[in-house]
Parts: sequence; structure tokens; C-alpha cells
Amino acid sequence: MKKILSLLLALALVLSLAGTAAADDVVTLRMAVGYNNAKTGITFDAETAGEGVTLADGNTYTAGSLKPTWVALQEILGVKFESKYQGNSAKDEFAHWKDSLGEVDMVSGQASQLSENGDLLINLAEHLDEMPNFKAYLEANPIVRLSITADVESGAIYFSPYFDGVNDIERMPLMRVDYVAKLLDGEGEFTAEASKDTAAPVYEPYMPTEGEVEIDVVALDGKTVETIKKNYDAYGNIIAKMNEKGAMSGVEAVNMLREYIDKTYDGYYGTNRSNLFIGQNAAWDADELVALLRCVVANPQTLNGTDTIEGLYSREDNNNQRRVDLVRLAGHLFGVRGLESRQDYLYIDVDGNLKDARQNADAYEAMAKMNAIAKEGLISSAFLNGEELNSSKYLENDAGFMSYDYNQTQTALNATKLQNDAGEKYMAVMVPVAKWQDGTEGGTFMRFTESWRSVKTDGWAISKAGTDNNPGALEKLLALIDYAYSEEGTILMSYGPKAFIKEGETFLFNGKEMPVIADATKAELWEKAAGNYTNYARQFLGSTLSFMKSQAFEFQCTIDIGKEGAGYISNAIGLGTIKHPELAITENGWYTSVPTVLPTTNEERDELATYSDLNSAFDTAKGGENLFVNVIVNGLEGDAAAMAEKVTMDMYGDAYLEVKTEQWLRDVAYYQSLAQ
Repeated sequence: MKKILSLLLALALVLSLAGTAAADDVVTLRMAVGYNNAKTGITFDAETAGEGVTLADGNTYTAGSLKPTWVALQEILGVKFESKYQGNSAKDEFAHWKDSLGEVDMVSGQASQLSENGDLLINLAEHLDEMPNFKAYLEANPIVRLSITADVESGAIYFSPYFDGVNDIERMPLMRVDYVAKLLDGEGEFTAEASKDTAAPVYEPYMPTEGEVEIDVVALDGKTVETIKKNYDAYGNIIAKMNEKGAMSGVEAVNMLREYIDKTYDGYYGTNRSNLFIGQNAAWDADELVALLRCVVANPQTLNGTDTIEGLYSREDNNNQRRVDLVRLAGHLFGVRGLESRQDYLYIDVDGNLKDARQNADAYEAMAKMNAIAKEGLISSAFLNGEELNSSKYLENDAGFMSYDYNQTQTALNATKLQNDAGEKYMAVMVPVAKWQDGTEGGTFMRFTESWRSVKTDGWAISKAGTDNNPGALEKLLALIDYAYSEEGTILMSYGPKAFIKEGETFLFNGKEMPVIADATKAELWEKAAGNYTNYARQFLGSTLSFMKSQAFEFQCTIDIGKEGAGYISNAIGLGTIKHPELAITENGWYTSVPTVLPTTNEERDELATYSDLNSAFDTAKGGENLFVNVIVNGLEGDAAAMAEKVTMDMYGDAYLEVKTEQWLRDVAYYQSLAQ
């Protein structure tokens, strides 16, 4: 009996030691990764967690706890995650760790920054056979491969890219559509007990003043395409006609616009004239928008019952990162490429040559047109003065009409800031008609959006020094990247774990069956993040921090008003009445999306670093300054051609573009070699 007991004790000891050894064998991955602040790391920060936050999965999380997505990843990959994230932007996070990469295994960084420091990072291209899902994705999307290739000689890739959705429209024009209907719809003339006078006209016509322009639109049924005419001989250009009159009452301005719509479109819109701007069959252009803005700003008493209403505004009028959205809108209004590029202000012309919008006079002419709009009081005074005012306040106070932004996050404000029981409605509308120089003789009047989702400018990289002194870490991190590009992994990195999803339920999204979020998840989204999907996912679930994000979750979290406008745009894209860049090298180079990153040699990197004046003059960061924004506010310094020439010569734009062109040509050659 004693012998048996001794054997059992020995066996227990062996099993205990084996268990300890197994636990010790679990690789701990030191993750210096997150999105852009302390709230959006893989673990809960103290502010978000508070004294403990209970989520829809029934679990309670405290400060320092892994977020649900990363708890699930631990189990799937058989690892332990240790957060080393300092709560910085990607650029600053990498800068923090650059000289101590031996202390971390994976790190956030800016795409160009990571490619520039490839000697410190693992070359993922050497491990593609170990990542079959990631490899297959790159093979299916060559422009993505080009966007992350740092060196076309070796094909080196130093980071895993982040997609906040892919191959889909990103930003959209958004309007208070109830304002448009109040002004334009109905029988007879518009009347109002009180209105203001329009300002003395400054803005001049962009569209033709005579003749006809044919535009393809999606019919009201959302299923077919029909061609309509803008007949400028029937009434004339609305801006030219208003400018002839000069300042006028808001009532007269509305009735002029109503008559213009009736005659120019030969009764196509009937008494629902607002559909010119807000309908599935919308066909508005820059001139019609300015005429509408004049009507909106001159009729605040009718629209919001006060003496003031602002026309165009940005999400945060004192934040340069958001103020540049009006620069992007200007590109859409006046047919200028490069103002919403995936890299700097670069675009590709019809002959496949790389161009820089900052060196083209037409970009400054577009900003001058925006300045004319501003001079008429049609852009918010807070934007012009850089005051602290945001879209939430504009909507809550019925104080603003239109912006250019992301659909889901902005239309969510309908539920929290607007009185929808009063018919208030803030919605995405169709992109405008403009004349685009797409290679057809004289250009083409059409709808085109440059706001097309591709590789974002941040990514996650594997530290060479870190994984060298952490056995097993490299293998597990490669598995993490590959899993994120699998079908199951894409869902986890977008939706979070299964507890946040309805078991067995799917819906059709972009032609693919995708999971339906749980009712408790949707309720929690509104309770904890006011309906903002990305804030909820990043701050509470730990998903959408990097890798591949499906828009399917976000779509379900978009309120019905948001789905309505986005649905119109989606139909138009699907039926070809809105054109866009392609994530491929196209036969007509004008439709090729510029890669997010171009391959750069050390010599080129050093040379580009000397062009600091060019970079700082057109900054898109929060605390920066942007010359295009300054022109919107203050007007041109001289003429447009002179400003473009100054950028080319004084800021060494010509030398910058020469370097970028060499990189682009290497990319094209590399692409052609991959296709062989």
C-alpha cells in the first residue's frame, strides 16, 4: 500500500511539474500596439474601465485587463499578451520604442516610418509561406502589395497593413436634408414671415452658362440608370442669374432656385425639388450647392427659428485634421485630383505619370472658389476663425447645414443631438457632378470620388531584436497576422468574440453572408459610445485596432437615416454612376489608386527629409497648418499659378516629385515582374 501511495505521489509530482513546464512554455508577446491613444490599446485604461466595466459577454473588466478580442486571441493562438503600449499615435509609439526594440515584440508605427526602419524589423515577405491567408490576400490585391512593399529589389515588407474597410467609399457629403425639403418642395411659391438678405455675390459660375450637360443618375427605384439633362438654355446658370440680381431676400433666392430646377430639369423633379440634392436620383453640382447655401443662410427663421445658421462646417472647426475636410470637399466640387489622395497629395494622370496637386494651379483655383463662398458668409464663422465648435454642437443647436465626413459616426448624431420627432434629419447625400479630366477630350461631367478605402497610413511591425530574445515569439506573431486575414480572424478583429454576435444568424453584406451582432451588443454600443461603432469597438472590444476591418459590423450599427443616404451612394457606385479609383494598375492610369507607401532608398529618404517646408506647409495633423485651408480662409496670395510655382520652386516641389516619380516607376516595374 505504501508503495502504491509513493507511486501516486511521484506521478502527481511529475504531472505538476509537467503542468508548470507547459505553462512556462506559453510565449508571452510584448505588444506596443494600439490605435492612437490610451483608450484604444489591447487592455483597458483606468478611465474606460473605472471601478470595473461589465460588457455584453457578462464579464467584468478592470484597468489593465485584456479587452475581449485579445482574451479570445490568447486562447486561439495559445499565447499570453502583455501590453507595453504607451498610448501614443502610431508615429510617436514607434519613436518611443525605436531605441529599445529589444523590450517589445510587436510595435505600432506609421507605414512610411516602418518601411524606413526595416533594418530593425522582421521582413514579412520572407515568411509569406508561413502566412497563407495573408499571402493569398496580397496576391489577390496587387495595389495592396505595392502599398506595403518597402524595397522592390527584395520585395521586403516590414509591416502588416491596416484596413478600415477596403475598396469602398470613405467620406461623404452630409446635409440637413429636412432643411432642403422645407425650402424647395411643394406647390406654388415659397413664402416666409421673415428672412434675411443674401450677401453681395462673390462666387462666380463653375458650370456652363449655356448649352446642355447630360448626367447619368440612378432612378428613384434604385435599380436602373437614366440620363437626365441640365439644360442651361432653359433658364440659365443659377449663379449667373442670382449674381445679376445682387443681394436679395432669402424668399426671392429660394423662388429663383425653385424656378431654375423646374426649367433646367424640365420638371424631372416635380414638386420634390429637394431630390436634386438629397434623392437617389440627385444630380447637384457646385453652382447649385452655392445657390442652396445662399438660400439656407438667408432663411434661418424658417429653418431653425433663430437669426443665424451656418452653411458649411467641419467636424471640429479648430482642429486642422478636420478642417482639411473642406479641402477634400473642394476637390469633389471642382474636379481636382490629389486632394484626397492615399499618399500626400499625389495622383496618377491618364498617361500613368505621378502628379502632385500642390503644384497644380487648379487646386488653388478650387480653394479660391471656396474663399469666394466664405466671403459670402456660407462657411461657418468658427471655421474661418479657428474657433472651438464641432458637429455635435452644430446639430444639437440646429446651427449648421452641411459637412463632409464619415457617415456612420456622424449620422449617429441624429439619435443623440437632433429631435427626430420634429422631422430633423442629417444624412449622407450623393457626391456632386463636376468636370473631371479623366482623359476624355475636354474632360467629363460626371460624379467621381477620390475618397476610396485602401491601406491606411499606420500598421504593426514585428521587432527583430525583441523576437530574437523571446523564443517562439516570431512564430506566434506570424500566426497572429495570418489569422487576422482569415475569414474567422477578420470577423473577430471586426466584431469581437462570439459572445457579441447572434449565433447562427447572418445577413448579406456586399454579396457575402456576415454575422449579425447581438441585441445586447447594439444596446451597449449606444449606452457606452453613443452609437459610435469605432469608438465602441476600439475602446471596449479591442477590435478594429489594426489588420482587416469588415464594414459589416459598422453597417449594422449605422442608424436607419445613415443607411438611407449610404444606400443611395452604394447603389450609384454599383450601377456605375459614381466612378472611383481602383486598387489595381488600370489601363487608364487616372483611375489607379496611388499606393499608400512607395519604395524608398536611404538616399531618397534623406533627400525627402530636407523638404520640411513642403511637408509643414500642407500638414493634415491636428496641430499643424495647411496652406490650402489658409487659402479658403484668406484667399490667394497673388494668383493660383504663382502659388503653384512657389511650391514647385521655393519649396522644392519639383525635386520632391522627381524622387516620388522614381519610386512610382520602380513600383510599376515590380508590379509587372509579379505578373510574369
